[in-house]
Amino acid sequence: MTTAADLSVFEQLDLPDTSLTRDTFAFAAQATPAFIHDHCVRSYVFARAHAQNQGLRAGTDYDDELLFVSCVLHDLGLSEEGSNGDQRFEVDGADIAAAFLRERGVEEERIAVAWDAIALHTSEGIASRKGTEVALAHLGIATDILGIQRESLPAGLADEVHALLPRQDLAHGFSDLIITQAVAKPHKASPTNFIGDLLRRHLPYGAYPNWYDLIDAAGWGDKPVGVTARRRAETPQQVGTLFMEYLEAGDVEGLVSLYEPNAHFVPTPGTHLVGTDAIREAMRQMVDSGARLKLEQREIRQVDDIALVSNNAILTGIGPEPVVSTTTEILRRQPDGGWVHAVDDPFFS
Repeated sequence: MTTAADLSVFEQLDLPDTSLTRDTFAFAAQATPAFIHDHCVRSYVFARAHAQNQGLRAGTDYDDELLFVSCVLHDLGLSEEGSNGDQRFEVDGADIAAAFLRERGVEEERIAVAWDAIALHTSEGIASRKGTEVALAHLGIATDILGIQRESLPAGLADEVHALLPRQDLAHGFSDLIITQAVAKPHKASPTNFIGDLLRRHLPYGAYPNWYDLIDAAGWGDKPVGVTARRRAETPQQVGTLFMEYLEAGDVEGLVSLYEPNAHFVPTPGTHLVGTDAIREAMRQMVDSGARLKLEQREIRQVDDIALVSNNAILTGIGPEPVVSTTTEILRRQPDGGWVHAVDDPFFS
């Protein structure tokens, strides 16, 4: 039953006031934490504003009651019942919402739309191509979580809504709920979606596969092709070995491949280069000069996907005397599993 406080929200935000919307509001309020429920209501208000901005009319171009129901129920997968499910939270939530609507005699055709809106609400590039209610729900939800198209909201609307329904650090609280579920049930978090990416950041290094790990484990023996076919450093120790090999072979692009796009490189004392283009030119000059490099590892400290490396280095061929230095290198493991430089300074010490 809707309380006086709930009715105030309905009235102040001009929410669609029907028996179904009231039941939906109350059901979601009981099932999910207050900050999630408030997010769901805000998502509807923002979705409706986007509809108006697009010239869409409630009752003519879209089903406003169905849009409200879809938005307000879209995070049921983060409820206790959703946590007990074994599917990704969006799908568990869609199933719970469908059962709720079916118990209230909602037509199957409308239930199917709500199911799509809830199951696809995190599916960028897919939800927007479905029906109007699905696309609007996706956009309203994305606005409240990530600020997508917030600039197109009517002036003052967000302030009004937040005054009535405070954010309570929604985005981080929402993420924490997803992580709690995924840690308890990793099968709810596919490595190929954002839930898997969140989970990977909260597990020991290497415990959860990324896309390239899945490729390697597929059993088909597929190997890199084209630009990525060049050998990659599978360990931090191999970066120096490959650098020496590529330099001796005169492989400029091979040398460049050992650096991140925005890496920092110090080829000579006082010369600080940043980025692929500058590093490529420096490598080309080294190759053209006939330079050779000998590296002998001194120390390495690795923490997860970051490694601090120091080598004894002897560079010859660029002057009358060898250049002897002690390198300071910060290496980072890339999504494909290879290690490359983020910082390479042979003269830092």
